[in-house]
Amino acid sequence: MEKILLIIIDFKRDHIGHSKKSMVWTVDEIVDEMQELVAACGGEVVEQVICRVDKPSAGYLINEGKVKDLVALCSVNPVDSVIFSHELKGSQKRNLEDSLNVKTIDRTQLILDIFARHATSKEGKLQVELAQLQYLLPRLSGKGTELSRLGGGIGTLGPGETKLEVDRRRISSRITKLKRGLKDITSDRALKRKKRKDKGVPAISLVGYTNAGKSTLLNTLTQADQKTRDGLFTTLDSLSRQLILPNHQKVVLSDTIGFMHELPHNLIESFKATLEEVKEADILLHVLDVSQPNFQHLHQSVLNVLTELGVEQKPILTVFNKIDKLEDVNVIVNLGRDFGETVSISAKSEENLSELFDKIIDLLSAFVVEVNVNIPIQRMDLVHLAHQEGEVYSVKYYSKTINLRAALPTRVAGQFYKEAVEKGHDKSGPYEDRP
Repeated sequence: MEKILLIIIDFKRDHIGHSKKSMVWTVDEIVDEMQELVAACGGEVVEQVICRVDKPSAGYLINEGKVKDLVALCSVNPVDSVIFSHELKGSQKRNLEDSLNVKTIDRTQLILDIFARHATSKEGKLQVELAQLQYLLPRLSGKGTELSRLGGGIGTLGPGETKLEVDRRRISSRITKLKRGLKDITSDRALKRKKRKDKGVPAISLVGYTNAGKSTLLNTLTQADQKTRDGLFTTLDSLSRQLILPNHQKVVLSDTIGFMHELPHNLIESFKATLEEVKEADILLHVLDVSQPNFQHLHQSVLNVLTELGVEQKPILTVFNKIDKLEDVNVIVNLGRDFGETVSISAKSEENLSELFDKIIDLLSAFVVEVNVNIPIQRMDLVHLAHQEGEVYSVKYYSKTINLRAALPTRVAGQFYKEAVEKGHDKSGPYEDRP
């Protein structure tokens, strides 16, 4: 197990690095999350240091005095890696490694390592590699004249091309190839979504902070058998499954990559293909782990990412998950004012799922229309379709017609109107009524 020296950067509260939209995380919250990230990579934090920064140093991020303290600490406590909780510039990373003589990485690299460990599908691996290369490219640099360009023709790799420039060119070429591959995946996904939309099937996307329980909820609702584990970013690949609601309405439910506060922008860019499911969804279920003490911060962090994706105006149902872990359920009482439309459940113990279904049905009411039509007596297939696709209120059989009252998805309601005959066409009374 790799031994880690964890460096927590504590900026002044008015530091420019803090977004005005986000709540300021406490040092303890940052420490807890960084420890979880290290554990997800199989590392062990053997020492942690909090560095308070008034003004970031161009050379090291932290001041030189603190660098000397870290050098001394590394000499008496052998560690394999030093990990910073804040992103480092390429020059800062190199200067720190030269001074500490230990591999030095930052929070973004740590997250990318977790992604690389958990990517299993072709799409996931492509997206992770793209994010890694986009992170690496601007951080390539050389030392001294041995890495300066010696010559070479315009548009060619001349004899003076250095290893650094060859690496940069190869990485740029690979990035272009990866983007082309992901574009093909995005096109394929778009085609599938078009087919779904043509059929009028609503799409619901699960969003939330990493480890909020989205995959568990997907499994509970659809028996999807999605891999779940108590840890960060265990799901990288988007998975969609059909869900049939209690009113027989069919929807597509999709799981997505978990979000995180100050999620590196290049990760969002690289995972566009997966995040398209969020953009194209009709409603969003924001799964929130209310057993976490700082769940308000987690909620705001997800909203920040949704805003960056441009989907914050979509209908959102906040799903308070893991209520089975709460000692005091009153914690979530009267939170509607701050969180909008909410429902409290436990995806693991399946508590309050019926209330969740009711909320979803209400949100999807725009996709359902009530019909009261007379159809020809021989169109029993439409009666069967109504029972299969919607909620039937009543069926009355006449000598030549069938009167049907039901709530049906708009995608199938047109078939009933197309076959409808004029009311009053059959004057005989009903001889059978089936609710």
